[in-house]
Amino acid sequence: MTTIIRDIFVFFTAAVFVAASLLIATAAGAHEFKVGAIDIGHPWSRPTPKDANIAGGYLTITNKGKTADRLIGGESPVAGQIEVHEVVEVNGMSKTRALANGIEIKPGKTVELKPGSYRILLLGLKEPFQLGQKVKGTLVFEKAGPVEIVYNVEENPGAAVSGVTQHKHH
Repeated sequence: MTTIIRDIFVFFTAAVFVAASLLIATAAGAHEFKVGAIDIGHPWSRPTPKDANIAGGYLTITNKGKTADRLIGGESPVAGQIEVHEVVEVNGMSKTRALANGIEIKPGKTVELKPGSYRILLLGLKEPFQLGQKVKGTLVFEKAGPVEIVYNVEENPGAAVSGVTQHKHH
């Protein structure tokens, strides 16, 4: 009888451990924020060189409400200023420009801020961003108001791996 009780205890302990591990992994991967009808998914930025004074902030914004809202700005203790930018082609060159009116998020739609597109620009960095760092910030929406977020400093999480690490000349 003791062997059966021990086996049940071991099974139960293992099941609790697995469930707890899954909950921790899910919470760590979630990295989402919310204000009003606006959901913000996975804010991130890249590590920056030592002498860099700007960094890009990337994330998704989903409007679950019935009226449009607009991302109009933000702030962060690690930067002197935050602007909302877009990347455009000018004479065959990619340029970034500030969006004076921010980015509209229509009801039921998701807008992705990603490299080569819309982005948050953190200007006047007080220190370089290091891989693994968590950077606090606030985003401001026209209707929903401010929301505190955290940017994970990581390599581009959506980039495809080419498999080619370097080019050798023969």
